[in-house]
Amino acid sequence: MTYRGGCRPLRIDVVSEHASPLATLGGVDAGGQNVHVAALANALAALGAAVTVHTRRDDRRLPETVTFGPGVEVHHVDAGPPHPVPKDQLLPHMGTFADALARRWANRRPDVVHSHFWMSGLAALEAAGPLGVPVVHTYHALGTVKRRHQGVLDTSPPERLEVEHRLAQEVDQVIATTADEAAELAAMGAPADRVTVVPCGVDLARFRPGERPGGEAAGRRRVVVVSRLVERKGIGNVIAAVAQLPGTELLVAGGGPADQLGEDAEARRFADLAARLGIADRVELLGAVDRDQVPALLRSADVVACCPWYEPFGLVAVEAMACGVPVVASAVGGLAETVVDGETGLLVPPRRPDAIAAALAGLLDDPGRRRRMGRSAVRRARRYAWSRVGAETLSVLGGMAERAAERVSLAGGERP
Repeated sequence: MTYRGGCRPLRIDVVSEHASPLATLGGVDAGGQNVHVAALANALAALGAAVTVHTRRDDRRLPETVTFGPGVEVHHVDAGPPHPVPKDQLLPHMGTFADALARRWANRRPDVVHSHFWMSGLAALEAAGPLGVPVVHTYHALGTVKRRHQGVLDTSPPERLEVEHRLAQEVDQVIATTADEAAELAAMGAPADRVTVVPCGVDLARFRPGERPGGEAAGRRRVVVVSRLVERKGIGNVIAAVAQLPGTELLVAGGGPADQLGEDAEARRFADLAARLGIADRVELLGAVDRDQVPALLRSADVVACCPWYEPFGLVAVEAMACGVPVVASAVGGLAETVVDGETGLLVPPRRPDAIAAALAGLLDDPGRRRRMGRSAVRRARRYAWSRVGAETLSVLGGMAERAAERVSLAGGERP
């Protein structure tokens, strides 16, 4: 996309404080947001924008800037120690992060800033506001929803809710990823005319139907979970469900490297649960799986299970559908919108192993139904193509940049 009469590309600066597009997936704080930021940056650049992603340096060996793809660079910001820090402990470093952004933007002003997650929004607002640069924000997850579902187990800083309310009032536009999230934002007081729904996207060139590795003739009944190893993702519920399904194996991808899972408290808990239920030989924790291997892993499944307690969007479910694999998913958040019950998969109540087991059995025992759902799932997934999501996002970002430029022009100033 060219800007201001075709003089130059639209400059979009993306702020993603903890979710770097370069990160290895499957860690506690590395998941769908990393994938989203990476793919969206590439999609926007493919449409002609110049994109810079600002993320916190979590390794002193990382260079200041890295070329991520044509038209996309990643800028590592020094804010806090140069090693991994849990995202719930990053708030004290956001002032330093914002100061670094402000210094950079004073010299190379973006046309619009797109922040991801609440702390990124705070840093972006503090840095861009004094410069008059518009800020568009995507929450990815809302603290109000997290607290509602996790209660005392919520490890978010107490300031989170206040900051999220401030963002809803002060950013130029919010991009919500689901209608459910838009409704939550309305309840928070976000002006309706400043909330646009644009879903997350899926790489349909990578996630596509194909031959099942090993073939159905092998006679395996396989359920696959791809998820961060955290309790709220409902992996324990899926393990308990599989215990009720003889002849069914469960593969769980996520967490750290496979040879280090013994040091992961959640991985040990899941392994212990499988052992107590007598299915240790049918549950395999794969650890972190390279992103390039995920499509084949999903295609190897008879059914993919996505059964969290709550879920803002649920990217894995869409990726599985794009691969032609039906999904059993919790009827929560974005999953209730992306998965069409009875057509592309089955929706179940969260935290109900018995319901998960019944839904899995209904699909595992009926290959014809699985194939029909798989075909419908592929058609459904097309609406989440990155070409479409990128164009819709660019429309919002470009519109905000143009409005900001018009305001400057009307005030008699000249925008850099």
